[in-house]
Amino acid sequence: MTDLAIGFAGCGVLLALILLGAPIMLALTGVAFGGILLMNGFIPSISLMGTVIYPVVSSFHFSAIPMFLLMGFFAIRAGIGDDLFDACTKWFGRLPGGLALASTGATAAFGAASGSSVGTATLFTKLALPEMVRRGYDRGFSAASIAIAGTLAVLIPPSALIVVYGILTNAPIGRLLIAGIVPGVIFACLLALTIVTVAWLQPHKAPPSKETYSLRERIYSLRMVGPLALVIFIMLGGLYAGVFTPTESGAVGAFATFIMALVRQGPFGVRLGYSLIETVKLTAMIFAIIIGGLIFARFLALSGVSTFTQNLLVNGGLDPWAIVAIVTLVYLLLGMLMDAPSLLAISLPITYPVMMSLGYHPVWFGVYVIVLAEIGAVTPPIGLNCFVVKGAAGNLVKLEQIFVGLIPFFFAAVAMLGLLLTFPELVLWLPSKM
Repeated sequence: MTDLAIGFAGCGVLLALILLGAPIMLALTGVAFGGILLMNGFIPSISLMGTVIYPVVSSFHFSAIPMFLLMGFFAIRAGIGDDLFDACTKWFGRLPGGLALASTGATAAFGAASGSSVGTATLFTKLALPEMVRRGYDRGFSAASIAIAGTLAVLIPPSALIVVYGILTNAPIGRLLIAGIVPGVIFACLLALTIVTVAWLQPHKAPPSKETYSLRERIYSLRMVGPLALVIFIMLGGLYAGVFTPTESGAVGAFATFIMALVRQGPFGVRLGYSLIETVKLTAMIFAIIIGGLIFARFLALSGVSTFTQNLLVNGGLDPWAIVAIVTLVYLLLGMLMDAPSLLAISLPITYPVMMSLGYHPVWFGVYVIVLAEIGAVTPPIGLNCFVVKGAAGNLVKLEQIFVGLIPFFFAAVAMLGLLLTFPELVLWLPSKM
């Protein structure tokens, strides 16, 4: 069997293992090690494992991930999500679809503090969904708005997923984080526009609120939002100006949210030990996936699959737009089956060289891939965020109701992809000014 045949056979075995529910890290590492063993023998295979693992886990770039995760846990303990939802409800509640708008706005803001799509979706399902159901909102539409808004957490910086992309591709992480700001805000606005449109065309799905609040009440609701906004401004401003590295920016955010949690909850309410342990667990999981992905990338390179695929797409006479469409379809299909870090680890060894050979900017492609991962997180039959929302909602909503409620939001997602493809400067303008 030729090396190329071993490479494609390994890809098939990997896909089969994923469909059977095998842990992604074990599947990636096992297939890659087995394939390299068949091609090169035992000693070179063991040597390769060592040369991949140590440089990855000792990389300074990796330290940004636990900082961002820790910041998210402290933000949850500080009750920032409750404050944001309360403030957005008082400011936007009387608009068409006001509670859904409040949930989307609060989710986007909280995503800048947590960086976790799953955590954000869980929190706002608990906070916002019961209130929307109580006020007569359609259950599927309400849950769907939370599920897709939760994905903004992986696009709006700080984002651990953007750091994962940067590590896997050697793209500049600081510029990647800054690049997510404008697309993240635009996507949040598109989701808000979708909510208003649905509320206008189908008022029964999002009846207007009759509660009114005085200006004093609305201003008072911002008492804890202001410090969070200041923290995020300092983090991103320092990153943009070159004062902070991504890791230092995350450390500043984690320390600031820790102080906020300490003030709000006291020394025992912060649950410092729990936050640290959960951060270590999530960090270890992400590290394991990245290491497995990098080993699998070496396997694809040694077997010739990466070069073969690149030559087939780039030199096969296909129009560049057709290649972009194929790459987009691949991400949407794989995004239905696995979580975002696993998706990046498996796909980037093949798609990244192809897109770079077509002349696309690595920072632009990073943001484009993150948006595709967002869409995959709410796409049936898997749609991880949909299952997260369903689990947090309990009997309030059925899973099929969430999938039906997502239909109008998919149009917003398609529009976002179209804007990124048509106007790449939406991504590249801010990083170019750093």
